[in-house]
Amino acid sequence: MTANSKIDPNAMNRRDQIVSQIILLVITASVLFPILYVIGLSFNPDPRRPTSLVIWPAQPTLDNYKQVLDHPTANPVSFAQLALNSFGLSSGVAAVSILFAVFAAYAFSRFQFKGRSEVMIFIFVLRLIPGVATLLPMFLLLNRVTTSSTVLGFIIGVAAAIILFAVVSWFVGRLRDNEAGTGAIGTLLLGLIIGGAIAYGAYDSINKGEEFILRNSLYGVGIAMVSGGLPFAVWNLKGYLDTIPKELEEAARIDGASFNQTFFRVVLPLAAPVLAVTFFLNFMGNWAEFYVSWQFLTDPSNYTLSMTLWNIVGQYAANIPWNIFAAYAVVMALPVAIIYLVFQRQIVGGLTLGGVKG
Repeated sequence: MTANSKIDPNAMNRRDQIVSQIILLVITASVLFPILYVIGLSFNPDPRRPTSLVIWPAQPTLDNYKQVLDHPTANPVSFAQLALNSFGLSSGVAAVSILFAVFAAYAFSRFQFKGRSEVMIFIFVLRLIPGVATLLPMFLLLNRVTTSSTVLGFIIGVAAAIILFAVVSWFVGRLRDNEAGTGAIGTLLLGLIIGGAIAYGAYDSINKGEEFILRNSLYGVGIAMVSGGLPFAVWNLKGYLDTIPKELEEAARIDGASFNQTFFRVVLPLAAPVLAVTFFLNFMGNWAEFYVSWQFLTDPSNYTLSMTLWNIVGQYAANIPWNIFAAYAVVMALPVAIIYLVFQRQIVGGLTLGGVKG
């Protein structure tokens, strides 16, 4: 060792490194083993309950996945319809939560008003209350809201037209200002998908022409889920908005920008990363939602993927087709897994975006 060499005080010796690597390998194995076992079980041709820890079957087959995609349930509902219901519910709840939360978070971040601290504490307390505790009052409230599905379809159609018009107008404005980058194009596509899904729901409601009970619909489930997802979205967005310097908004107002222009042209573009992260976290959390849907919905055409997965489970474990159950679980988890793997760095970084005030 030379005289000029420096010893890193944080460096571990070889023994500590070996111990740390062994611990990490044990943790990795404990996490990956159940996943690999379920994946292997999904290729198993034997539907009986497994009795051995065999990760990969001797004669793998794709018939389980074919059955899941062709005939996922005893009800006459296709897998595409189930996936569309889950995607529409998850993305719709995430989008509506962000829409309301960003305005509330901005108000808490920038304005000083009477009762501000108390309301923030109340929102935090709402995060601590389990969603199942509000299930009964939400059920009774939404069950009293009834109308014609035709009337509802026209209302939803107007809402879809407003969303599509707002998204296209916003993107045209960005094009006019030469600010239509990758993020703007992604936002446009997301808005068009959400608006199109809402428009499809309006078309479907108009064609039904029957009595509509808000509780027994994906819209009612979405309202109940939004009420549970708003507190997290408000707190997550508020923490990040606190880090945006107020001087930027003051400079925009000095240049003649109105309050709305400052919010939409200065604050929202800077908050785009945390908006996207909050949307993805909300979407991932809602994708596997079960208990609200199971208690509210009775029409099989409104069932989601998680509800159908539960239907595979019978009264006795020995009668459950475990290979089909595993294949269905893999197919259901695949979209969320892909989203997380693609946006892993952004999602993990988004959890700490508002952690330090700059």
